[in-house]
Amino acid sequence: MRPFAAAALAVALVTGLAACGDGDEAQAEAGAGAGTVTIGAQAEGVGKRTQLKVDKQPDIAAEVPEAIRADGKLTIGLGALPTGFPPLAFVGDDDKTVTGAEPDLGRLIAAVLGLEPAFNNDTWDNLFVGIDSGKNEVGFSNITDTEQRKEKYDFASYRQDNLGFAVKAANTWSFDKKYQNLAGLKVAVGAGTNQEKILVAWQDKLKAEGKTLDIKYFADTPSTFKALVSGQIDAYFGPNPGIAYQISRAEGTADAVRNAGVYSGAGETLQGLIAATTKKDNGLVKALADAINYLIQHGQYRQWLAAYNLDTEAVDTAQVNPPGLPKSNL
Repeated sequence: MRPFAAAALAVALVTGLAACGDGDEAQAEAGAGAGTVTIGAQAEGVGKRTQLKVDKQPDIAAEVPEAIRADGKLTIGLGALPTGFPPLAFVGDDDKTVTGAEPDLGRLIAAVLGLEPAFNNDTWDNLFVGIDSGKNEVGFSNITDTEQRKEKYDFASYRQDNLGFAVKAANTWSFDKKYQNLAGLKVAVGAGTNQEKILVAWQDKLKAEGKTLDIKYFADTPSTFKALVSGQIDAYFGPNPGIAYQISRAEGTADAVRNAGVYSGAGETLQGLIAATTKKDNGLVKALADAINYLIQHGQYRQWLAAYNLDTEAVDTAQVNPPGLPKSNL
C-alpha cells in the first residue's frame, strides 16, 4: 500500500515530516540507556511513550551481511515526505524527531541486530530509488507485499494490511467479517478507493438479497468523522491505521470512536501484509524476519502495536516473501 495522505486521516494536521540524517533523536530525547528503546517519543496524542527492553541478539545479528553491518548502522528508508502519515510516520512535537509506528519498529529491529538506526526520509517514489541504489538498506513505510514488487525486492512481513470500520465509541455494532452485518446501515467511504470498490460489491450483494446499504461520501476525513460522531452515519470504512490515529486523537472526548472490525485490503481470499523491504538478494531479509520474530516472542511487538492502537494488525509470525497481492489486483 502507498502511504495514505495525512490530510485524509487527521482532524488536526500534524506538522510535515522533515528529512532526517543519521542521528536518532528519539533515543537521545528519551535518555534511554543501552538495551532500551523508546517508542512513541515526541508523539503526544498519537502514540503512547513507552520504554522497552531490547538487547542485541548475537545469533540474529550474525545473520546481517558484513557489507551492511560494517558501519554499525541500519539505514532505514521512509517515504513520508512531504507531510507524513500519522500514526505510521511523522515529525514529533519537537519539530525534528522522526516518530510513529514505522520508524519505531525500525529502532526495535536495529536494537535486536546491535545496530544504530539511521533514517533517510524521502518521497514515496524516492524511497524505492534509495533501496535500489543501496542508500536505504531496508524500507519501513507501510509497504504492501505484492507479487510485482517481489520481482525486485525481498520482504519480511510485520503487520496485516487491513481496512477498518470506525464507529462511535458507544456503538456496539460489529462487522465480524460478515458483509450481511452492514444491512440497513449508512456507511461512509472515500471515493475512488479500494475500500469503495469492496463496499459497492457488498452493496450489490445485499441488494440481491433484498437488503439495503446506504453508501455516503464526504469531502474529507475530518468531515467524515464529524458526521460519524454526530450520528449522520453509522460507520466509516477506511484505512485501518487512519482509524487507529483517530482513536488516539479523540480518546476520552465526546468524539471518541472505536474499531468495529477489520477486513484485508487484499480482499476476501488473501490477507494483505505490510513488510520490511530490502533489495532482492542483498542477504538482509532473514535477519529482519528473525528480529521481528524475536520481538513477537518476547512481547515487545505487542507493546509496539498497542502504543499506536494497531493491535488489529498483529501477525503471529514474520514471514520471508509470503504470498503477496497478485498482479491481477493492481
